[in-house]
Amino acid sequence: MTDFSLKSWVESAHNSDFPIQNLPFGIFSTSKKSARAGVAIGNKIVDLLELALNNFIEVEVELLNQDSLNALMELGRPAATKLRNQIQDLLSEDNDQLKDSTHRGSVMVNMSEATMYMPVKVGDYTDFYSSEDHARNVGTMFRDPENALLPNWKHLPVGYHGRASSIVVSPASIHRPKGQTKADDATAPSFGPTRLFDFELEMAFITCKKTKLGESIPVNEAENAIWGMVIFNDLSARDIQKWEYVPLGPFLAKNFGSVISPWVVTMDALEPFRTKGYKQDPKVLPYLKHKKDANFDIHLEVALQPENGQAENICTSNYKYMYWNMNQQLAHQTVNGCNLNVGDIYASGTISGPNENSYGSMLELSWKGTKPIKLSDGSERKFMQDGDTCIMRAHAEKEGVRIGFGESAVKILPAI
Repeated sequence: MTDFSLKSWVESAHNSDFPIQNLPFGIFSTSKKSARAGVAIGNKIVDLLELALNNFIEVEVELLNQDSLNALMELGRPAATKLRNQIQDLLSEDNDQLKDSTHRGSVMVNMSEATMYMPVKVGDYTDFYSSEDHARNVGTMFRDPENALLPNWKHLPVGYHGRASSIVVSPASIHRPKGQTKADDATAPSFGPTRLFDFELEMAFITCKKTKLGESIPVNEAENAIWGMVIFNDLSARDIQKWEYVPLGPFLAKNFGSVISPWVVTMDALEPFRTKGYKQDPKVLPYLKHKKDANFDIHLEVALQPENGQAENICTSNYKYMYWNMNQQLAHQTVNGCNLNVGDIYASGTISGPNENSYGSMLELSWKGTKPIKLSDGSERKFMQDGDTCIMRAHAEKEGVRIGFGESAVKILPAI
């Protein structure tokens, strides 16, 4: 159970995204340290390799001296909980073991001096379509309000398999993609850079369990296979998508780049923020019926920063708006015998809320370009322009404690 009154001797941890109640994991390096596992607290990184080498924590050294968290994650949820508890104890204000140690200087690293890397090696990636408000908005735009949701949508978590190799860590720069598009009044498609470059506000969970082909994960055991979460910006080229997706689904409109936040926030840190999700009606089939609340109250926001300009928020949403929760997503993913691997990423799909300012994409915020977003510098946006930087942030908050994810930031570069 989370102790919200717990304090750390690391002064910068107070009132930060990374208090002692959080302790997310990531991969970092410095000019003097090779890529390795670390934990964030305040504006510091705890070098887990140094902790293990000096016997502060009980974990095999070789699991930490790697450029991904995969080997550490493969130990499973109980091992992750045990390790996190050891680190939390070392950083507590009433524990002088590390605070007064001669090793403190080699263990504690300034974030400003570190380079962050992809936290996991991603073998497989699934993108779901699990926000009812988003699905209804898109269906209304491209079909009609009476037929906004397709007949299967409330019976199963719709998803598709995406491109794992183009998932990159924040901060990132992505070139405007090119592809085929077709104007409504054109008789044939044309080729060129996308004109409708969009973000998708998503969260993603990462698995820590390997299963055999043919094995399924029961919905009420799914959390044993989930290690933690990151922010996920699934960049999209809407005009390319419109022309290519029927009947095959997303391809070139989605596979050119997605950007995640560098710190993996553990499910242990998020446990106090469980909440009820949307009422599921009609009733789901038995394999999707879960026993406990599996949505999480995580505040989400998106800022857009024009080149040489100021960043300003254009969207505020919440992960609790998900219709299908992560347990159901993973149970459905594996119900046909699809096997899991450690480090797999499962994105939520665009997370939109019930109000216009909570829509999780430019497509919705500008309502397909008919309602341009006005920025404080006097410019307008229907979709993202070259030079724009899209910044996503997320945090959960309770009793004055903020569990933050850092940010996912991407700058849009011109097409090559």
